[in-house]
Amino acid sequence: MTDVSADDRARAGQHLLALGPVLAASGLTLGTALAGESAARPAGPGEARLAATMPPMRRRDFLAGRYAARRALAAAGLPAGEILRDGRRPTLPDGHAGSISHSGGLAVAVVAARHRCRAVGCDLELRGLPPEAARLVLKSGERRRVMEGAAHPQEAAYRVLAVFSAKEAAFKAFAALLPAPDTPASLLDITVRPTPDGFLARPGGSSGRPPLEVRVHPVGPGVFSWATVGSRPP
Repeated sequence: MTDVSADDRARAGQHLLALGPVLAASGLTLGTALAGESAARPAGPGEARLAATMPPMRRRDFLAGRYAARRALAAAGLPAGEILRDGRRPTLPDGHAGSISHSGGLAVAVVAARHRCRAVGCDLELRGLPPEAARLVLKSGERRRVMEGAAHPQEAAYRVLAVFSAKEAAFKAFAALLPAPDTPASLLDITVRPTPDGFLARPGGSSGRPPLEVRVHPVGPGVFSWATVGSRPP
């Protein structure tokens, strides 16, 4: 794991905001926040209670993520107060789906109206992973497909980070969409195939279900991945 400098965080934040038009085309709005940002504080007693149970670094990330989600909601013209949670998923205003991620002191959130998106997943990864970490997220057949043709270790490491992030985004979308028996238990339960813009992802136990398209973008020193499921059932 590598540290993320203030300059890298700023660069990643700029890259994320530049993705606004791409996300808007799929009905998404985006918000970002820095961990420790003065405005990233509990919006009410419920958030304060949740934050109080967390260690300091986790608390900072949690509050930054909630502030990023409020910014994403504001970008959609929606007022937002407290954002609590259902299990690990944030509870957004009725009629809306969304996802929150954070890495290296930067939080990002994406939000969509449910008439556009039934489920949303996003993931931000600003810290690198070694190529040998591939075995933790890729089965042998996937490793061959994903790593084939990597010309140098840096490219291999980027591919590992990209597929890890893509599976995290898919995991969140599947968890919000699928019934419990079909929900992946881990990233190894999601299979992926590379595409020009990212990956096609499937939950391992639902081979008959149409694949989920996950978009992956370079941001600063890392990657940002996102996926949406449309309003109509597949």
